[in-house]
Amino acid sequence: MNISYMLTTKDVASELGVSYSYANKVVKALNAELAEKGYMVVTGKVSRKFFEERFYGMNTTANQQKGEQ
Repeated sequence: MNISYMLTTKDVASELGVSYSYANKVVKALNAELAEKGYMVVTGKVSRKFFEERFYGMNTTANQQKGEQ
């Protein structure tokens, strides 16, 4: 199974169960937040890790470290 590190607007719409146009607003907002922090962004795509952190409160690095201890 190939898991992409980037989610497209279509992926976000499917994940959240929302319309494509609303998912596009979500992707734009997340990318604006990343750009404000100094990260480079790709129009129409968002980092899977950042998406999961913002929507589900998952901090994958911290969770992995807890499991390793």
